[in-house]
This record gives sequence, C-alpha cells and structure tokens, in this order.
Amino acid sequence: MTAPQDFRNAVPQNPPRRGSLECHHGHSPRQPSPAALNALNGHGDPGKFGRMFPFLPPLVVPDEALLDLARAMKDPDPGGAAGNNPEVPAGFTYLGQFIDHDITLDLTPQEVQREDPLATVNFRTPALDLDALYGPGPALAPYLYQRDPATGAMTPKLLVGRATASPDEAGGLVPDLPNDLPRSSAGRAIIGDERNDENLLVAQTHLAFIRFHNAVVDWVAERTPGLSAAELFDEARRLATWHYQWIVLFDFVERLTEPGLVRRIRREGRRFYRFRSRPYMPVEFSAAAYRLGHSMVREGYNHNRVFRFGPGALAPATLGLLFAFTAKSGAILGNLAAGAPAGAFPPVGPQASLPSNWVIDWRRYFDFGGNPDGVTVNPSRRIDPMLVPALHTLPGAPSEKMGNLAFLNLRRGVLLGLPSGQAVAAAMGVAPLDPQDIADAGPDGAAAAEHGLHRTTPLWYYILKEAELLREGRRLGPVGATILAETFLGLVHGDHRSFLWMRSNWTPELPRADPDTFTMTDLLNFVGDINPVG
Repeated sequence: MTAPQDFRNAVPQNPPRRGSLECHHGHSPRQPSPAALNALNGHGDPGKFGRMFPFLPPLVVPDEALLDLARAMKDPDPGGAAGNNPEVPAGFTYLGQFIDHDITLDLTPQEVQREDPLATVNFRTPALDLDALYGPGPALAPYLYQRDPATGAMTPKLLVGRATASPDEAGGLVPDLPNDLPRSSAGRAIIGDERNDENLLVAQTHLAFIRFHNAVVDWVAERTPGLSAAELFDEARRLATWHYQWIVLFDFVERLTEPGLVRRIRREGRRFYRFRSRPYMPVEFSAAAYRLGHSMVREGYNHNRVFRFGPGALAPATLGLLFAFTAKSGAILGNLAAGAPAGAFPPVGPQASLPSNWVIDWRRYFDFGGNPDGVTVNPSRRIDPMLVPALHTLPGAPSEKMGNLAFLNLRRGVLLGLPSGQAVAAAMGVAPLDPQDIADAGPDGAAAAEHGLHRTTPLWYYILKEAELLREGRRLGPVGATILAETFLGLVHGDHRSFLWMRSNWTPELPRADPDTFTMTDLLNFVGDINPVG
C-alpha cells in the first residue's frame, strides 16, 4: 500500500460557494479584468487545440498512480445486464466515434504535446461538416465519387462498395450486397478518413452516411430538376450536413446529457466554450468529456441473424471479430489475400473483401420502435468508469501500460495539462462530488482514494464517476454534460456554413417520423435497406 497523495495543486482547498462571484469562468468576477479579457488567449487559431479553462492549474499524477486506477477500471461482469444502459442504444457508441473522426485528427507526437499542448494541431476541421465523408470534394478527391458509365463524367454521388457472397447460419448463402465501403485493390477503404475503417461498426456507420448523401441527391433531383451536377452536389451536401448537425445536437448530445439542454444553452448563451471568431478544439472535451464512449463499448453484440448470441447463430460479434473485418485494423487485403499465409490475421484469416454475412442489421443497434421479428436492440454499457476487459488488453501493445486504454486516457490528460474534475466543477459553479462518495463507490473508487485522487480527480475519470454517482450511468452529470453540450453547440454555431449560422430557425426538411425533429432512425429509414442480410 502506498501512502495516499493529495495533488492539492489542482483544486482550491476552499472552493467558492455556488453562486459566488468567484465561481465564474477562471474564478474571475463578472466585471472586466485582465484575466477575463485574456481567457481566449491561445484560441485564435482554429487549427489548434485550446482550453476552456486556461487558468486552472494542471493535475500532475505519476504514472504508477494512474496505472493503479486504470487497473481498477475493469468491468468485472462485462456481459451482465446490470451494466447495460437501456436509454442509449449501442449504435450511438459508434455514431459517436464517427462524429469524433469528423471533428478531430491529432497527429502530434506525445513528446511535442508534453512540451506545448496548445501547439497540438487539429488536422480535421473543428466543425460538424462531414469532411471525413466528403474529403475536399469532387474536384480534389474524385476517387471518392461515382462516374457516369455512359460518359465517364463525375456524378454527385459517393462511391459504394460490395460485400461478397458468404454462408449463412443455416447452410445457405447470403448473396453479394452493396453494403461495404469502396475499397482499393489492396482492400484499403477509399474514404475521406481511413480511421472509419478501424472497426466494422464505425465502417458501417460511415457507409450509412455515404448512402444517406446518395439518397439525398435523388431526393433533391426529383424535386428540383434541371440542376447541374455541381449544383446538385452542393444542395445535397448542404441538406445532408444540416440534418447530420441536427442529429448530433438533438438526438446524440441531448440523449447523453438531458432533453432540452442544447436549446437552453443556445437561448442563454455558452458560458465556458467561447472563442473570438472560429472554433478551437478544447482539450477538456477531446481528452476528457468526449472519451465517455469508451465506457459505452460492449465486448459482444447481436449483429445480424448470422452473428449473434443464442442458438442457431454462428457466433456473437465480439470486438475482436469486429476489428478483424476491416482493412485498417484487420484482415481485409483485397487482391493481396491470395498471397497471404494461411495462418495470418487470426482469428479470421486473410479476407479479400467483407463477407456479406457481416453486413449490419440496423434494427439491433437503433430503436425503430416495437420488437420487429423478435429482434432486440443492443444497449450500450453504462456511462461509468468500468471499461470492458478487451479495452484493457489492446492487441499489439508493447507493454501493459500501452495496452490499457484506461491508462492511456488518464495519462493523456496529464500530458495535456488537464485540471482536476473538482477544479472544473468549481469554475463552473457546480458542487463537486463528495470525495468520500468517490472513494466508497467500487474498486476504482478505492484505488483512487489510495492515491488521493478522490479529492483531486483526473477529469476524464471524474466525468465518468459523476455520471455513475449522479445519473446512475444513464447520462452525463453536470460537468460532463456542460462540456459536451457547449462544445458541440459552439462547433455548429461557429461554422459559417451550418444551419445555426445560415438559417437559425431552420428545421429538418427530409421525411421523418416526428415533424419537430430528425433522428438517426429517420436517417436510416430514409436510406432504407435496414436489414440487408434478412
């Protein structure tokens, strides 16, 4: 047992009472002051990461303490129903990953981040603009787009790939299906961001957005005949992007926080995520709050009628298999598969293409209402500090530390100089969690207390613990919800091509179940082909 350490430099020992002047951003009073006026320093370049709370001191924690805490963050019953979150279907876990790849891409080496976190470059535009889908557009990335077979001219539609016929669970055959990402002869996904081929669920989510854009092209062409190909592409992209932004704000964010929160912040104004003219990517969001998705991951899924739990199925869709049926992380090699050794790429062996029996059944990942054909929706796991065992032993890692995703997240927060959760709560005017409540809640709480981290707590872990203690793991608590909602709202509002900027009273136009909103199930229904395998 090591002696508890109190990292007291990370939070005031007597945090300001709620409602006091000191509770405002940066602990500054309401009237102008140098601290308040300088709060946006370092945020002027939209290509950089920045801080919501630039004047809060960083939390410094040694690796040994972080590793002890990370080890305790392993779900002891990853398949147990008690760890399920019935309010958030599992599809939102991978929609969240798709969104993440749309707004962030950090190629900065960790040693550079340690020297100057604010020099970390975001190589993705910090906007919900679907640039991971469209790339730089047809003129600069023609390889992403379909061509007219009669003329060879570019069309406004994105390429779609095919999944190859493969056996089903009853000895029959699932035929070829147009339900994969487009791929090169070497199997690589021909998409705007290769990270969307790192597991099959985010790959199928990316494909859903490809097909959504293509369906919108048809919808616009039918209602506005006579448009040129360029005009048709621009209008379809606008509509697809605005409906996507609506989904993110009102179906995704408000599902993970609380209904009406985005609208309330929009009405009252963002208090903490502020920028001069163009959005930056706050590290409190990218390295802490938005990593909530890691706690939502399941070890296995009911994927379609072939790969699911229960009698008659071939196998459940485990994380290992979902990573295997990709090119970036797995075994899809295109023409190279023929020359690969037979024992390579376990557990599935070399694959020339995606087998059609692995195409997704969307009814198992989003709630379409009712219980069609006896199909039940995979719930996500609760938003809490417990990560499934597979995320504690990442494949190919050179050491225990580097293979433990919980440790990597905690360490990244330290390298980026994130403040403690208690410091952020105090800056927001939110009553921080009681240290004893943290310490008493599970083996992770005991591990945190052993190192004094129940009093000054790493921000990522604090946000997960807040969700567990205050919201039963069903949604985020006040600190996490505020960071998430303000950031996403700011990213949309700061994009001069977004619906909030160009037409603030806009509402969805495409067919939908509820005239007042547009959801991910509306998008999938608009595309059709909900269950291609049958």
